[in-house]
Amino acid sequence: MKLLPGHLDRKDQEALLDEIRAIVKQAPLFTPSMPRTGQPFSVRMSNCGPLGWVSDKTGYRYQATHPATNKPWPALPQRLLQLWHDLANYDDEPQACLINHYHSDAKMGLHVDGDEEDFTAPIFSLSLGDDARFRLGGARRNDPTKSFMLRSGDILLLNGSDRKAYHGIDRIYPGTSTLLKAPGRINLTMRRVTKPYTNGMKD
Repeated sequence: MKLLPGHLDRKDQEALLDEIRAIVKQAPLFTPSMPRTGQPFSVRMSNCGPLGWVSDKTGYRYQATHPATNKPWPALPQRLLQLWHDLANYDDEPQACLINHYHSDAKMGLHVDGDEEDFTAPIFSLSLGDDARFRLGGARRNDPTKSFMLRSGDILLLNGSDRKAYHGIDRIYPGTSTLLKAPGRINLTMRRVTKPYTNGMKD
């Protein structure tokens, strides 16, 4: 795990937020649901990039189109791609950026990002808006956990053994940031989904 506190200053956060708002106009936030039970998530989501992560009764998956509009996801902003190239220590570009919008009482239970093919690529997470308490565990759900705050402008990378560690958001602290128009938090998570190709063959 690598945490970069305050990596984006207020001006850069505002510029990125403007780009995310434009993306959400093209690809509106939707409420995913849990596989099998259909229970709705407490966060709303969208995506940008060639692929987007979705969840419904049929399962978790990546797909090239928005589940409601059936249109391709908007392109990843160059600003995010540059951050990936500067910090991810991974040669190929991300294929998906999940946009999670947390209202003031939303949470995200402990989970593993396991729907990707290449686990040598990091999970790249960027926080905008109110503070959130992030919890990181181990390879098993019942492993001990540690928690710490994620604040607006922070970047978190999960690499190595932490790439498949259980993690989640315990709570949001409303009013700790003035970046968003209303209390809440936006989390941007970039991932590489498929393995890179070399001479037409997967590595």
